[in-house]
Amino acid sequence: MAGVEDVDDLDGVRDVTEDLARDLTKPTSSEEPEEGLDRILTVPNVITLARLLCIPVFLWLLFGLHEQTAAAILLGVLGATDWVDGYVARRFGQVSTFGKVLDPTADRLLVGTAVISVMAYGAVPLWFGIATIVREVLVSVMVLLLASLGAARIDVLWVGKAGTFGLMFAYPTFLLAYGGASWQAPITVIAYVTGITGLVLAWIAAGSYIAPARKALREGRAARRGHAKGSPA
Repeated sequence: MAGVEDVDDLDGVRDVTEDLARDLTKPTSSEEPEEGLDRILTVPNVITLARLLCIPVFLWLLFGLHEQTAAAILLGVLGATDWVDGYVARRFGQVSTFGKVLDPTADRLLVGTAVISVMAYGAVPLWFGIATIVREVLVSVMVLLLASLGAARIDVLWVGKAGTFGLMFAYPTFLLAYGGASWQAPITVIAYVTGITGLVLAWIAAGSYIAPARKALREGRAARRGHAKGSPA
């Protein structure tokens, strides 16, 4: 959900920018193939598209059929499988330019839909949802800004992964816990514990990326200047 790898989005956007501009700098990962980047019909892209198509199904279950439990389970599955498409792409050499755009787009749409929908349903406190949305907006702006400025790769911090996991677990749990049944009371406690922990860690991660982002920006600019000097006139 919460942008499982926020900095991975930066790598995806930056790589697309470099591909379209035909930058001759070295790729950030030796696992990414130089050939076949123009492919569209790949297994990871199909997985990403399937996750994307599940968003209207989630909305239909929640607001159309009022199947709260089924919607919560689907949301949990979508969040838990966030990593699958990226792993398949890297593991089996099916990285593509289209996938680099589609994957983070699907993740952001899923996050936005989940947060706003669960808030509208009344299953999550308003302050919690707003804090999540504001953080997502700030991270997305940072990703786009750094990518447009040609920043170098930023390593993912463990605190960001932990925060993402907490939020991924919390939102479907809040939805599952919403109601007056006795069995939902302990689930509500779990949702608050994991949710608040995840939100705090997510905000700590957002602040922790400021220094690495500045360094990545300097390194990216230095690399581009070095490439420009080494290019033939």
